[in-house]
Amino acid sequence: MSTETSTESGTALVPAKFSRLTRRGILLGLSASQLVTLGIAGVSLVGSFYGGGGALFLLTSPIWILGAAMTWIPISGRPAVEWVPIAGWWVWRASMGQLIYRRRIVMPRPAGTLALPGDAARLREYSDPETGAGMIHDPTAATLTVMIELSHPAFVLLDPVEQNRRVESWGRVLATICRSGRISQLQVLERTLPDSGQGLAEWWSAHGSDDGSWAATTYAELIDRAGPAGERHATTLSLSLDMKHAARQIRTAGGGLRGAANILRQDMSTLASALRAADLSFTDWLSTGQIAVILRSAYDPAIAATLERHGEIGQDLATAGPVAVTERWGHLRTDSAFHAVLWISEWPRAMVHPGFLSPVLLSTGIQRAFSLICTPLRTDQAARDIRKKKVEYISDRTQRARIGQIEDAGHSAEFQDVLQQEADLTAGHGVVRYTGLISVSAETLDDLDRDLAALEQAAIQASCETRRLVGQQARAFTAAALPLCRRV
Repeated sequence: MSTETSTESGTALVPAKFSRLTRRGILLGLSASQLVTLGIAGVSLVGSFYGGGGALFLLTSPIWILGAAMTWIPISGRPAVEWVPIAGWWVWRASMGQLIYRRRIVMPRPAGTLALPGDAARLREYSDPETGAGMIHDPTAATLTVMIELSHPAFVLLDPVEQNRRVESWGRVLATICRSGRISQLQVLERTLPDSGQGLAEWWSAHGSDDGSWAATTYAELIDRAGPAGERHATTLSLSLDMKHAARQIRTAGGGLRGAANILRQDMSTLASALRAADLSFTDWLSTGQIAVILRSAYDPAIAATLERHGEIGQDLATAGPVAVTERWGHLRTDSAFHAVLWISEWPRAMVHPGFLSPVLLSTGIQRAFSLICTPLRTDQAARDIRKKKVEYISDRTQRARIGQIEDAGHSAEFQDVLQQEADLTAGHGVVRYTGLISVSAETLDDLDRDLAALEQAAIQASCETRRLVGQQARAFTAAALPLCRRV
């Protein structure tokens, strides 16, 4: 791929490159779980030889054969031993009846809690008295999250000069959250929604001339029919405060949720200034009622258009969750739709231009939510992590050379990525870890499979690799489709 694209004005699109997903292990490319199973197999094999061989060797053969198979035989691109925790956790949840959720209508939840299934049920709502923003508190993870809705022009329609400027401005936004040192996550959620036609109706009401003529009547009927048949895109930005790292500032600000809200309000102001500098338009921070509408629309897509047309309903977080959820190994069933989550397991390995995700984000006829979770690392933490990676790579390379194993080109490329991260950190840039999740929703399982296949092909066009998450679809859905800065 060419590293730059010239334009008539002599400017060029600046390409970027993502770091590879590390494949290294603790020893000779083997992970800790692989070393454990290989060690058990080796001990049983050596013990059978020294214990008399013969019958003992045959008696222990299931142990060392199974251990070797689980160490090296891959299943869906991962060693078999790495599926043990996922399958074990799934079996335990199935035996405990945690794969099925039904809302208890006659037993309302405690005041201030969210009516969400699974571990998201521990979330609490808090309304900031000064800004009116709705904040979501996770007492277990010790985070406080706030959300804002963004509006922006179509990036792919801008000229290269403007695209470069906006990319650089967005980089400054990410650098802002990295310098804070107390931000846990930043989540960008871009989702498609069935258009209720409310926007067209409001435009016609404000600018149209309803004089009773044939043209006006025909145009009004066209708006009524075309609006609900279309779809629109909505983008939210979520900011999560790490209350553990900000404990001292929170105590100074008064302690508790009020003190945490005071500290988060400072980061909200800083982020708002950075967004204005990046020419990203936004309204006020989302209230608890607006958050409730987003949650309800994610679990019950069929009601999304109705909630948009009638802004006075669905504004209660206590009732915003689903009525019923059934989790399967590879998909999730909620009130009015089936859902499945794809994980972007590999970002582009070659140089790509800023709009490389256009095939995924501009796909039509598919109801999906794309979530980009940015985890900023503090400068000292990033420096320690880079030094640790360098030591591991150098040690692994020395061990491979000692036993005569040929160096893999993939390991060399990963080591170069580490060196580039160190250079960027030294130059004053922040280090951010990206996690990409795509949640797909459909009315039937057949439609879901069709839409998943279409999005997987769109991801291939974007030079990305995707994997369908299994055994954890419920947690993955809350991270991919809800603007709550959740982890998988």
